[in-house]
Amino acid sequence: MMLIHVFVLIASVAFHEFGHAFMADRLGDDTPRRQGRVTLNPLAHADPIGTLLLPLLGAYYGGGGFGWGRPVQWNPARVDRKHRMSTARILVSIAGPAMNVVLALLLTATLAILHTQHIAMRGSQAYSIILYAVLTNFILFFFNLIPAPPLDGGHVAESMVPYKHRAAFENYAKYGPFVLMAVVFIPQLAQIFIVPAMWCTTHVYALFGLM
Repeated sequence: MMLIHVFVLIASVAFHEFGHAFMADRLGDDTPRRQGRVTLNPLAHADPIGTLLLPLLGAYYGGGGFGWGRPVQWNPARVDRKHRMSTARILVSIAGPAMNVVLALLLTATLAILHTQHIAMRGSQAYSIILYAVLTNFILFFFNLIPAPPLDGGHVAESMVPYKHRAAFENYAKYGPFVLMAVVFIPQLAQIFIVPAMWCTTHVYALFGLM
């Protein structure tokens, strides 16, 4: 089961990074495509620590649902001129978390079909695995929306900050990694993305008649 949880996280991270690469490519920047990132192949997005080591440690110690992939490189200056650079940054940033939501919904719909066909009944291993995958993707969604660089939420916040406050945000950005570590390693702070992820999982399951 531990290896299955690791595989779920690796696949979820791959979907996330694919979202960034796909959106940048659609906006006119071919950098991700030239680097082979417009793909769902997990190997193209794997980070030795965030995609392999951390998930293995998390699964071993009973955790999970957390990790990251190799950041997608793209150049905002290369997007189509019909798109504002700040808008492009926001779209590329939110595309990753959005893919996690899409994957969570697809997995839930798949489970609903399997449940109807009595293939994956409540309490079965298949049911538990898909439930874990759905929860993992909602965790990744809310975690990445935290407005702290270098997370996607930090990039969105940076793009929305008025120019006159840009210097203040840059000073805040210096502490982004420390904010990130605090949120990850302090259980009380981690609830800001775990609680909404569990809420979404429960209500999406109810929506598909699985609760």
